[in-house]
Amino acid sequence: MSTRRIFCQKLNKEADALNYQPYPGELGQRIYEKISVQAWENWLSHQTMLINEYHLTLIDPKARHFLEQEMEKFLFGMESKKLSS
Repeated sequence: MSTRRIFCQKLNKEADALNYQPYPGELGQRIYEKISVQAWENWLSHQTMLINEYHLTLIDPKARHFLEQEMEKFLFGMESKKLSS
């Protein structure tokens, strides 16, 4: 079975594609079509750092909205929040 390949918009190179839509809706479809497995894994690590740094509670709609905005920025070329060292 061959792995689907795409040109990853985040990594700016051809890479293995996701096997599923990892997020609902139009944004999830965009991620599925244009973001590679490696870039998605990079986002998941960055998301974990954001949750920890900002002490986010994912039951809070404001926190979920913040993470969605940061995800779009991170994956599609705009700057995401940088964490203090």
